[in-house]
Amino acid sequence: MEAKQRTIKSLIKRLSSDSDQTQSEAISELRLLSKLDPETRTLISDLGAIPFLAQSLYSQSTQENGIATLLNLSISNRELLMSTPGLLDALSHVLRSGNFPATSTAAATIHSLLIEPNYRPIIGSKPSILTPLIYLIHAHPNSPIRSIKDPLKALFSISLYPLNRPKLVELGVVPPLFMIVLKDRRAGVVEDATAVIAQVGGCYESVEAFRKLSGIEILVDLLDVDSGSTSRVRENSVSALLNLVQCGGENAAQDIRDMGSLVLHGISDMAENGSSRAKVKAGALLKVLAARGSSERERSNEGDYWSGILNSSSYSSDTL
Repeated sequence: MEAKQRTIKSLIKRLSSDSDQTQSEAISELRLLSKLDPETRTLISDLGAIPFLAQSLYSQSTQENGIATLLNLSISNRELLMSTPGLLDALSHVLRSGNFPATSTAAATIHSLLIEPNYRPIIGSKPSILTPLIYLIHAHPNSPIRSIKDPLKALFSISLYPLNRPKLVELGVVPPLFMIVLKDRRAGVVEDATAVIAQVGGCYESVEAFRKLSGIEILVDLLDVDSGSTSRVRENSVSALLNLVQCGGENAAQDIRDMGSLVLHGISDMAENGSSRAKVKAGALLKVLAARGSSERERSNEGDYWSGILNSSSYSSDTL
């Protein structure tokens, strides 16, 4: 351990050198150490490397190794990273740099930091981070898969905090998410995009945003057993619709009912054949759609139709 400390102290001292080459070589060595030896991550952080690494993100020559080292350190030293002045600004700079793979590594670092729930409102309050993350998920069919998946994972973590969802909608996250669903067929990408859609759907502002893009129709199409959607995509679609009606009320519920038998068949199949979690969500969604408020009495035939489906099915009992 003492030998490791001496090595790391020497490398950190070289980070303050006036020589760009000396700094670059030191950061490269720290990246390798933090990747291959998990024990060194805490030593590198505790011995004061993080401020130097944050500063390295502003230089083209050190940016890629600097952000990769910070990602490695974030696995076990999130508090030290978050308490470093200017770190989030430096991450924002990388996200806007257009320098792949540094941009993806920065998004992955943010995702790692967001594993700690207390940091979700902090990072979610930074448009300088949210805006470039949203820009990065705009569909580019020829771009590396990491360039889409890492920002999607970061946006998913951000959207786990409910108050961040309206901000994401306001900043324009909904259109690129649905564009990915419609155009990107690479493994795992649609799964990640629909996971974000499901979370973002959990705010009132999403109702109108989804309507503008025929979002409900797209989600219902994904539920179709003949669509070729994976089980995870179908479960995410059910979650999105459930969150939408829970936050958007009767108007959102009616938008879904208007899809008729197509939506019913998709939800029913998930309620009967999905995972245990999917069954719960699908059952809850069917109950919401079957419910009739006093203001909906004039829709008696439609209400009876949905209620009859619910009462005659195996998911009529309490599933929540």
